Amino acid sequence: MAIDEGGLARRLWFKFRDDSVFSLYTPFFVGLASATLHSETTFRHFISQDLHFLKAFVLAYELAEDCADDEDDKNGLRDLRKRAVGRLQMHDTFVREWGFEFPNEDISKDIATTKYTDFLLATASGKIEGERSVLDKIATPFEKTKVAAYTLAALAPCMRLYAFISTEIQGIINPDQDSTHIYKSWIENYSSQVFEEIALQNEDMLDKLSVSLTGEELEIIEKLYHQAMKLQVDFIAAQPISDQQSVVPLSRVHDFSKRHLTILCDFDLACTAFDSAAILAEIAIITAPKADMDGSDQTQLARMPSADLRSTWDVLSTQYTEQFEQCVESIVASERVEEFDYERLCSALEQLAEFERKANERVVQSGVLKGLNAEDIKRAGQSLILQDGCRSFFQKIVKNKNLKTDVHVLSYCWCNDLIVSAFSSGDLNVLNVHSNELVYQESVTTGEIVKKMESPMEKLQVFNDVLIDRRGEGNKHLTVYIGGSVGDLLCLLEADIGIVVGSSSSLRRLGDHFGVSFVPLFSGLVKRQKELADQDCASNWWKPLSGVLYTVSSWAEIQAFILGT
Repeated sequence: MAIDEGGLARRLWFKFRDDSVFSLYTPFFVGLASATLHSETTFRHFISQDLHFLKAFVLAYELAEDCADDEDDKNGLRDLRKRAVGRLQMHDTFVREWGFEFPNEDISKDIATTKYTDFLLATASGKIEGERSVLDKIATPFEKTKVAAYTLAALAPCMRLYAFISTEIQGIINPDQDSTHIYKSWIENYSSQVFEEIALQNEDMLDKLSVSLTGEELEIIEKLYHQAMKLQVDFIAAQPISDQQSVVPLSRVHDFSKRHLTILCDFDLACTAFDSAAILAEIAIITAPKADMDGSDQTQLARMPSADLRSTWDVLSTQYTEQFEQCVESIVASERVEEFDYERLCSALEQLAEFERKANERVVQSGVLKGLNAEDIKRAGQSLILQDGCRSFFQKIVKNKNLKTDVHVLSYCWCNDLIVSAFSSGDLNVLNVHSNELVYQESVTTGEIVKKMESPMEKLQVFNDVLIDRRGEGNKHLTVYIGGSVGDLLCLLEADIGIVVGSSSSLRRLGDHFGVSFVPLFSGLVKRQKELADQDCASNWWKPLSGVLYTVSSWAEIQAFILGT
């Protein structure tokens, strides 16, 4: 069922896949997945727009077929058109099954529907935004093939998007409990093998038609694909849910003119792609030869040669990894609890706290952090690669004027300056950073660490101190903690909403051992939506659940949940 690994369509889907997440987390699809979406209003309206999409698909395939030069390509496009015609004919049957009745006259188009169908048919006619009419520049019939390729670029993401969304929803539906799910037939239709074949056929055709395109023409393909994806997301986000209450997005559920949102987040491997300890060690190793060669050791603290630094760091790193794993193994060797046990978890984390303290002391004694220049650290922070979507999420948070929000970064990182520099661009200097600090002597590190945060308990203390300050201001508040390591466990559990990002096996193992439940965020939201519909009251819809954490695979999920599209 996977697209050809080297295919253009596959690469484009993965490049712009975050857009699909924003579709999944809309009030419309969270409501549909939870079977709480109003069928007579919202879903009826959604189905009515299908007619316009299907008619546009049929015409677009026909125009693409006219542009195709190869007979096999023409046959493939003709088959796709026939499938679209078949789905158009089945639409009436589907509507009758739902008990809907549409007027005989044409059903009006939504603005979002019109934007996509106009874009699709303009593309199929050779009219590309920002380009001269493609057909005007074509000298041979073979060159018309590019128009067919452009058309498939505007079609393929739509099919893949609905296959993705329906499969995601299908994956969280319990076949026994949800046999009477009101939208079961819609979900099964789009997650079926038949529809997957349609999606693959569109992608295979896009790959085939794009083989002979130039680099410039492939850039147009990418632009069209992304534009089609965004227009589909806009269409889904624009679906009217009338006065129905929804659990997403968080920023619109709560009145944040009266409530304060505090977001707290870990740094290493939650925000970053690499651990900051290794980054600081690499700075030391890279800059050490320069100090030796230019004779500046007289004005700097004595440093080990580069080779010795690397050897020392390798030993420290290996020792840390091995002893950390041994510590985790010794904890999980104890009897596993059946229900969430906070006290036993805290007791176990004390072992890890002692381990972290000893590990930091070994680093100080080794001297690997001695002689680092403050400017080198700042430059490294500014060039630090953050996880995809992390920076843009925080930028949108701090720039959102409708939110009363403060953001805090809580980290074991040895160097506060590194974190501050990493967030110095994009108006993110407003973030509050809480971490350990390196000691400087005339802008050069001495190798000592001002130890402020070495354990989950100390991190939790900082978390609580932040909230005490907020509570003192007299505002109602909501806390979200985002983390991905063992050191984040207590903060994750203390927050109103704890979100685990990344794939730390140690965090999962320890949490599971002490009864912590890890729930994928989307399925958790679907469950919350059901509860909200049952209680018909939004005043306390997000009551924290003891021992429950929500997991995500990307920052796009976090942004979609908190801010929406």
